[in-house]
Amino acid sequence: MKMPGNMQNMMKQAQQMQQKMQEQVAAIRVEASAGGGMITVKMDGHKNVLGVKIDPEVAGDVEMLQDMVMAAFNEAAKKVDDEAQAKMGGMLSGLGLPPGML
Repeated sequence: MKMPGNMQNMMKQAQQMQQKMQEQVAAIRVEASAGGGMITVKMDGHKNVLGVKIDPEVAGDVEMLQDMVMAAFNEAAKKVDDEAQAKMGGMLSGLGLPPGML
């Protein structure tokens, strides 16, 4: 089925915008820490862990270490979500959609 020219242009723009958003999300890099910096996690926009740094001082207390690692991972994931939302919101705001549609 052939679409009207305007509709084809809109679909093409939507595809280009989606690709650009995916590229921007992939480029996100965040770092989060817990325990006053004793645990640091680096994560990309797809929530893949790029690195973990653990201060040797905390390595002796396994339970505390587990809690801090979990807190750092959760904070990093939240930062990825926040940054991705900000990037997408900026791109989508130019579409002229009614309030509440973003």
